[in-house]
Amino acid sequence: MVRAVLFDLDDTLFDHAGCAREALAAAQRCHPALSAMTFDALERTHAMFLEELHADVMLGRVPLEEARRERFRRLLGVCGADAGDDVAAGVASTYRDAYRAARRAVAGTSALLAAVKERARVGIISNNLLEEQQDKLRFCDLESFVDALVVSEVVGVSKPDPEIFRVALDRLRCPAAEAVMVGDSWSADIAGARAAGIRAVWFNPARAAAPEEAPVPELHAFEPVSEAMKVIFGAHRH
Repeated sequence: MVRAVLFDLDDTLFDHAGCAREALAAAQRCHPALSAMTFDALERTHAMFLEELHADVMLGRVPLEEARRERFRRLLGVCGADAGDDVAAGVASTYRDAYRAARRAVAGTSALLAAVKERARVGIISNNLLEEQQDKLRFCDLESFVDALVVSEVVGVSKPDPEIFRVALDRLRCPAAEAVMVGDSWSADIAGARAAGIRAVWFNPARAAAPEEAPVPELHAFEPVSEAMKVIFGAHRH
């Protein structure tokens, strides 16, 4: 029996990658130096700096706004531009505004959460900031479906640490054996859930090859919802 379904947020329920792509394209248009790189190369470099600085923000070493400026200061530097604070802040602001304008849930998310909510409690586990994730849920009208939002900023540990999964299970009053975790990151969501004794479902819209041979049920889309529900609740294991 499944009593709780846990979801990752970014790139599982919320289309972070799509929003980031549109925002980066807007940033590239606003500063000619960024056009020195192909968009694919720019996207890879930006993702690298984002990941590096995100860790510093989560650990409280760098304030969020400074991390945003620093990300684009580094990116402009790679492109050959000597960017001061004002220039970096301007590009960061363009990116941020475009990202917020592009915010959207992954297709089928609302209907899926509504269906899951009829059968189980719903939790979200995210390696991010509480206010950022609350804002995404509110904007996408998903807040009412969520019984527990657990974020690394508040808990003090990040996926794949089993502790953050245990916190979510405690809040949902559900044992690990009666929970399912759905997420896109193999290392954070799948490996983390399994380490916590939770059955995992890999959200894999790109149909990438699994890094391990151990069988894990996969979802490639949330639509049709009836099929996604069968995978999550165990009727279809693969």
